[in-house]
Amino acid sequence: MIPLVFISFLVAFVITLVLTPLAIKIAPKIGAMDVPKDDRRMHTESMPRFGGIAIFIGSMAAMFFILPIEVTSGVKGIAIGATIILIMGIVDDIWSLSAKIKLAIQILCACILFASSVRISFISDPFGDGYIYFPWFVSLVVTVIWIVGITNTINLIDGLDGLAAGVSFIATVCIAYIAYIHGRYEIAMAFMALAGSCLGFLPWNFHPAKIFMGDGGSLYLGFMIASISVLSPMKSATVIATVLPIFVLAIPIFDTIFAIFRRIKNGRPIMEADNEHLHHLIMTIGMGQKRSVLTLYGISGVMGVAAILISRDLFVDAIMLIIIAATLIYVFMKDQGFGKPLNGDRK
Repeated sequence: MIPLVFISFLVAFVITLVLTPLAIKIAPKIGAMDVPKDDRRMHTESMPRFGGIAIFIGSMAAMFFILPIEVTSGVKGIAIGATIILIMGIVDDIWSLSAKIKLAIQILCACILFASSVRISFISDPFGDGYIYFPWFVSLVVTVIWIVGITNTINLIDGLDGLAAGVSFIATVCIAYIAYIHGRYEIAMAFMALAGSCLGFLPWNFHPAKIFMGDGGSLYLGFMIASISVLSPMKSATVIATVLPIFVLAIPIFDTIFAIFRRIKNGRPIMEADNEHLHHLIMTIGMGQKRSVLTLYGISGVMGVAAILISRDLFVDAIMLIIIAATLIYVFMKDQGFGKPLNGDRK
């Protein structure tokens, strides 16, 4: 299975790497351009934001050509939802959709997954060795909250060149490794396909970026990470599927929660864009885009390793790493630059 895991990664990597320059050329023709109209933007010139299509084609091609047929049949529901998410994101990049419409479409896609039996239907019994099964309605609600929540976390951190693609790469590689060591080889291949597409996109997206992935790409990646995590119905994979990704995606999840509370406290709409994300706070202490992004890569990697250790029941080791990551985040938030965000954000 090891060769297939790396083949899925390599196929996605090559396809995305080759197609991204084509996306750069197509973007101006269809109006998928990020024009710096306000002081929230980090860039000063119009930038293509059509990279999501290359990520989509690269990862989907790898999944459907490499994964076993019995798995690809389960991926079909995910593919339908992911395609809708991608199209919605591209339309939003060109014409700007309202937050309510985007939320409604995301809920629809989560319901499509539920109808395709890609759902969270039980949890481990905290007081015993068995499982607690959800009624169908509870399962639907939990699945929708999980899918919509994780889908938007990647979108919210896409504010610096290479940040969303790099964090997604780290997250997908870590989850793939966890799935592999627990015998979920098809899940590992699917995540490695996502990892390959992220890495194939990074040479064009790392600072100074030549293209952005846009909402189409960031929402697609978030949706795929969320949905593939719960693809397997195996009981042994339940904790791996629904708990460990929270640790791997600690940075975007924390940033999302922090943004929600911040906007509620300030009496602003939850979906309203601002420039007070974690990556902006890091930049206020004197770091440029590259160093800020690399710093967040490091923290994401620490949390990814912590998730791997938890999956192997090495809880003490994992807690130490979590404390280190939390300390770094605390330092960045409480530094003298806190509360004085740098002008500029693509979100």
